Amino acid sequence: MAKGFRGILGVATLSTLTLGTTPAMAATEVVWWHAMEGSLGEKVNEIAEGFNRSQSDYVVKPVYKGTYSENLTSTIAAFRAGNAPAITQVYEVGTATMMNARGAIYPVYELMADTGQPFDPATYLPAVTGYYSTTDGHMLSLPFNSSTPVVYYNRDLFEKAGLNPDAPPTTWEEVAEAGKKIVDSGAASCGFTTTWPSWIQLENFAARHDIPFASEQNGFGGPSARLTFNKSEAVVKHVQDLIDWQKSGVFAYGGREDQASPRFFSGNCAMLMASSASYASVRDNTKNFEFGVAPLPWDPDVINQPKNSIIGGASLWVLKGQDDAVYQGVAKFFNYLSSPKVQADWHQFTGYLPITDKAYALTREQHFYDNNPGTEIALKQMTSGTPSDNSRGLRLGNMPQIRDVIEEELERSLNGDKSAQQALDDAASRGNELLEQFERSVR
Repeated sequence: MAKGFRGILGVATLSTLTLGTTPAMAATEVVWWHAMEGSLGEKVNEIAEGFNRSQSDYVVKPVYKGTYSENLTSTIAAFRAGNAPAITQVYEVGTATMMNARGAIYPVYELMADTGQPFDPATYLPAVTGYYSTTDGHMLSLPFNSSTPVVYYNRDLFEKAGLNPDAPPTTWEEVAEAGKKIVDSGAASCGFTTTWPSWIQLENFAARHDIPFASEQNGFGGPSARLTFNKSEAVVKHVQDLIDWQKSGVFAYGGREDQASPRFFSGNCAMLMASSASYASVRDNTKNFEFGVAPLPWDPDVINQPKNSIIGGASLWVLKGQDDAVYQGVAKFFNYLSSPKVQADWHQFTGYLPITDKAYALTREQHFYDNNPGTEIALKQMTSGTPSDNSRGLRLGNMPQIRDVIEEELERSLNGDKSAQQALDDAASRGNELLEQFERSVR
């Protein structure tokens, strides 16, 4: 019997999952559950409508199911009940859960081969697709909304502090020096702040410096992976730097997720480390000053040339139990979704990364990057060099809970309750307990 979501998500047999046959001559319905709200949700509807107009055999039906977490929970419940959607959107930290739900997912590379649809993995950006692929390069899910961290900076405050706004800092030492000048000059009370502390300050710091975040190729080698970031002198030093910089005002902690963004919007902090997909939000909330975009800083004492940063966002997973006709529709839709025109439009509208080389090239040809300075920074950062085992991404079970643990321990160190080393040791120890639980659930 297929494991399905047993252990992780419960038990379901595939025989209970068929949605039913499609009436003769009627278009086959392909249900797509997602977590895109507001203008992003409207864009998802627009993409589906474009596909539906392009042919008459299939109708993609997008359904908003709440947050990423809520959508994953709904997907699990629906699979158990035998009425799962054909496609569901799962955030990147849910990748390990999905790939270990053997018997429940239909890997994209198998889907495209089985349906006879054209599919060339080489046309996709490896830094994006690597996160959702097996160690030998087979794509398990289709990247949809992928982002990576960058640095937004206040050009006006840079000028006020005597800094060159056309030459933002590129190394962590330069970030500290710029932050000190900003604070000492009175231009702002804070040099920089950060959103998503674990993702940017630990996960991406490790990736950029080719440092293992966890064993087993950061989890790509299997569910026996354990956290190792606390063993890196560079990571410990970086957290200690954050602690020291907070005392001098160079750094200001602004909370978890996107809670730090208002500190940048208000001009209290001159730099903000945040997702490339935050570009539209930054643009809309900084009408009173000019901003620039720069890559994530790196430490030349740790690595001679920084590696690529790693992605956030989500991908599209296909669930088993549908009719063959539905899978034909899914495959055709994935080809449509991957087309240069659709991907370039999605990238330019949202700030998420395009998933193919041709979509990237089309966006350049349309002079989007010339007309919107800074929007190409994330792509250059993601595509510079070949991803290593340490910069391909993370595939760790219970990763949402692990992030909570890491950020709780970071907060304790920033509050002065623990040293950098103790906080990281405790984060790794607590996180490894969660990984052990996950490993037991999938064995």
